[in-house]
Amino acid sequence: MEQNAKSPLAAYVAPFAVFMGGLALVAGVAAVGKGSGNFFLIRPEFWVYPLQTLLCGGVLVFYWRRYDFGRAGGFALAAVAGIVALALWLLPQVLIGLPPRTEGFDPTVFAGDPALYWLTVVARFARLVVIVPLVEEIFWRGFLMRYLIREDFESVALGAFSPLSFFGVAGMFILVHAMPDWPAAFLTGLLYNGLMVKTKSLAACVAAHAITNLGLGIYIMATRQWGFW
Repeated sequence: MEQNAKSPLAAYVAPFAVFMGGLALVAGVAAVGKGSGNFFLIRPEFWVYPLQTLLCGGVLVFYWRRYDFGRAGGFALAAVAGIVALALWLLPQVLIGLPPRTEGFDPTVFAGDPALYWLTVVARFARLVVIVPLVEEIFWRGFLMRYLIREDFESVALGAFSPLSFFGVAGMFILVHAMPDWPAAFLTGLLYNGLMVKTKSLAACVAAHAITNLGLGIYIMATRQWGFW
């Protein structure tokens, strides 16, 4: 484990691998549990996501000193980028009149138990606003944007630009999102990439992503459109 702790590749990739493993586990358990009648096999996201949050948080803490978050500052621009990205996700539904996305991670299944309901909501927001921005920004813009320029990615400055890394990362960013969200995910990827190039700050990108996700979470709770989680 000590050797892995010294590996920059492991530090930047391990949290993302754990995160993706959680998504794969949800899909696998749901496929096996289909028709079983057991709620936690049919809807494994209600226990896998909290576990995924804890595991990713642990990996991030373990590798924390390895991360280069870049320049301090750029947070005003990050706030603007975060709000613009939120608009990219929500405006198509408003402007085109797409049907509500009510199917998804619905914490009201625990409405009869207030303690479990709020524990579920808090855990979901912790994942959405803390873990996802850190894991994804460390991987996509802290690692992959630089790796696509040079294999020795730590020798590449944060925010370095090349067409392959800039547009390639935005293209791959859509793959961790549902197909209906691909256009918004691609544009958001370009926006966050541009923020990185402009600010040279991974911290600013994490902040922008967190702002987007916080706004999205509030919208989801207000409209009960659980399909946006």
